[in-house]
Amino acid sequence: MIDKNKTPQSDFGRRSLRLADYDYTGGGAYFITICAHDRRSIFGQIENETMKPNDNGRIVAECWAELPRRFPYVETDSFTVMPNHVHGIVWLNGRDGRATPASPLQDPSRPVGPEPKSIGAIVGAFKSRTTKRIHDAGIKMPQVWQRNYYEHVIRRDEDLNSIREYIELNPAKWADDPEHSKPNTWADDA
Repeated sequence: MIDKNKTPQSDFGRRSLRLADYDYTGGGAYFITICAHDRRSIFGQIENETMKPNDNGRIVAECWAELPRRFPYVETDSFTVMPNHVHGIVWLNGRDGRATPASPLQDPSRPVGPEPKSIGAIVGAFKSRTTKRIHDAGIKMPQVWQRNYYEHVIRRDEDLNSIREYIELNPAKWADDPEHSKPNTWADDA
């Protein structure tokens, strides 16, 4: 029997941030946060409560905007690049979809990795594409993104509106973020 109170772990001993029995390929809206490696400020800086992206930050924003072209079942919503992370809302299967609870347990014969057409597959492709484009631009850094990402399944319109507001106001609240003080040590004003 599955213990729903136990946090799932991978074969490598890391805790999964995903809901154990949730179908992340289901229609609906997801609030995604992806952090830079070591939470370094490598995407730009905040000036007068406004985000000023550098080349890295512009590449990240361009790759986010490309998601619906790369994944026809994806729509993007509110999004912001911050100095050391990004926040965005992703819709799967159109705006009329709703997040649905769990599908059957995963087939053990399926290859390891995120389920195709899942939030994990989309985030993985986004992180891979941005890293490649940053490196192709000649910007040298050992690693762009931290391992994993954070997601929240958006189930109610009130939550959706609150999250949109949070994303839009995030640059103005940067000074209150305890993670904002880690400087960019890999590239000077990339």
